[in-house]
Amino acid sequence: MSDQNQLELFPTKEPQKHRWRNSAGRRRDPMFLRNQFSPVGKWEIPLVRKQTVDLDNVGLIACTNTVLPDDENFDLGVHFFVDDFRFVDIYDHPEKTLPKLKQYRFCCTPDCSVYGEMPLWRQLESVAHSRWIGAWWQANGLIVVPTISWGSYSSYEFCFEGVEQGCVVAVATYACRQNRSGFLRGYAAMMEQIKPEAVICYGETLQGMSGRIVPVLPLNPRNLHRELPK
Repeated sequence: MSDQNQLELFPTKEPQKHRWRNSAGRRRDPMFLRNQFSPVGKWEIPLVRKQTVDLDNVGLIACTNTVLPDDENFDLGVHFFVDDFRFVDIYDHPEKTLPKLKQYRFCCTPDCSVYGEMPLWRQLESVAHSRWIGAWWQANGLIVVPTISWGSYSSYEFCFEGVEQGCVVAVATYACRQNRSGFLRGYAAMMEQIKPEAVICYGETLQGMSGRIVPVLPLNPRNLHRELPK
């Protein structure tokens, strides 16, 4: 194959323009380092602090159904119990959705997937991303409810980190029908470590869940007042 054909099959890309002019600038940029917040614990995960959350008549709207302006659903909380790809950009560009999310009563932090099938570094990354977003939202005036999820038993070492004790937290049970015992083990560990004021439960409340439970039945986002864009 000629050199010209190789160039056509594997074209070189123009260097991507970054806002950092050099590596030294990158190493000082807080959004690159994600070091705006004091880290806690062995894993130096940002802390989502306890806030007062209005738990009267709690309802949730999917992040995929939020719009600006939204005069109809401002009294709802926002949940991220959707596929990860639907909110993947929120970590890289959190400022884009801030004005929209500020309309609502509170925001649950993104439910970044923590599956036992994942290697531990991926589970840890998901937890850290979710906590960082929560801390950033709080720094920018949002009421935040940390979403708690866990994967393998080994993930218990870090999956409850970065949450101030006594927080209102959110969990989802709709996807744990095949492993209720595993969910309840993780739930008990969460209750012991975080000692939440209340637990917003998205889905069926399972026998064995302790504490103050605030149940919210899951709805298909298309059953709300608008349809998702295709």
